[in-house]
Amino acid sequence: MAIEVRIPTILRTHTGGNKTVQGNGDTLGALVDDIDSQHPGIKGRLVTDEGKLHRFVNVYVNDEDVRFTGALDTSVKDGDSVTILPAVAGGC
Repeated sequence: MAIEVRIPTILRTHTGGNKTVQGNGDTLGALVDDIDSQHPGIKGRLVTDEGKLHRFVNVYVNDEDVRFTGALDTSVKDGDSVTILPAVAGGC
């Protein structure tokens, strides 16, 4: 079993158009590294050069916002579901 990662439309160019990809790791950071090894370039869209999640990217593990659970150090395991959502701004 693996971890399912839901990919937003804007990042699907890195996954060959796939809405979901599978990966492995015991932390979110390790999972991102694994996904990047399969789909080069996606990590750069999620993580800064300093190794932190970009401010405009929201990530949820099993519907829990990782900003409150350890960010890239958040634990993940087989069967978990990770959702990546780009922040959206706008208005009048």
